[in-house]
Amino acid sequence: DFNVIAGHGRILAAKEEGITEVPCVFADHLSEAQKKAYIIADNRMAMDAGWDEELLRVEIESLQGMDFDPLLTGFDEKELADLFADDSGSEARDDDFDLTAALEKASFVERGDVWTVGRHRLVCGDATSAEDVAKLMDGRKANLIVTDPPYGVSFKSSSGLTIQNDSMKDEEFYNFLLSAFQCMAEHLEKGGAAYVFHADTEGLKFRKAFTDAGFHLAGVCIWVKNSLVLGRSDYQWQHEPVLYGFLQNGKHPWYSDRKQTTIWNYDKPKRNANHPTSKPLDLLGYPIGNSTQENAVVIDTFGGSGSTMMACEQMNRVCCMMELDEKYASVILRRAVENGIPPEDIFV
Repeated sequence: DFNVIAGHGRILAAKEEGITEVPCVFADHLSEAQKKAYIIADNRMAMDAGWDEELLRVEIESLQGMDFDPLLTGFDEKELADLFADDSGSEARDDDFDLTAALEKASFVERGDVWTVGRHRLVCGDATSAEDVAKLMDGRKANLIVTDPPYGVSFKSSSGLTIQNDSMKDEEFYNFLLSAFQCMAEHLEKGGAAYVFHADTEGLKFRKAFTDAGFHLAGVCIWVKNSLVLGRSDYQWQHEPVLYGFLQNGKHPWYSDRKQTTIWNYDKPKRNANHPTSKPLDLLGYPIGNSTQENAVVIDTFGGSGSTMMACEQMNRVCCMMELDEKYASVILRRAVENGIPPEDIFV
């Protein structure tokens, strides 16, 4: 009789399949001590064995694309999250940008300009214009939408900053949102995800325009701020909703675990005189990391002060950004320089 030194799993698998004969290599030249050492070494080397993680990610993504549950591969949720976290880039950190100071400088961008901003792209144009958005994308497909449209609430900050197109009402505002969402959806990959910041008081219009543009509304996330926004309401606002959904023509991507929640706790930007509804970069980095991998293309046709582009720059993503206001488009370019993009890599 002989004992098995290595290959126990293969023998069990053969028995399960009804196989009665398997090829063997006899190690009768080994002493008992050598056999024991071989068994230990064989198992130890298996412990040290590694994966080609890049190839493994490709295979897991392929399974997800075929609606196959990747948990059935033997990897648990944490292992899968860690696998894709390696490819998600670093987290974004807020840059404490002083928009007020930037706005005091002269505007130099003109309507219709197409700017190369390092690996990113900025067009000074209209988010509801199919022609302008096509010019922005230049034949590329975006992997993700992260955007912050006007809220339709006539927002004005304590320092007097306002947002263009923020005082439309009812049907006019709905049509404005619908056109903007349709233009972005036209240049989004199949199943591509979208995050849309908005005001609760205009939530019905945002949701209707979002779904009418072809997106499945998967949920609403809530940005919980560290302090209230003082206004005329009886209850002062300390949160902001974010529509989350994706196109219904394909499998939507997800690169995090299943423990993420709809509550996002992030501090407001430290400089309160910023763009009236400016978002901190770490807040924007959270959904970008969950829904894309490095080198993904993120579209935002309501650029504002450029926060989405700055988060993409930190996280090794590509941002295609539109901004209607020449003044704010100029600010975006100045901010890009402050965030380390060489001036010689910024040109029109």
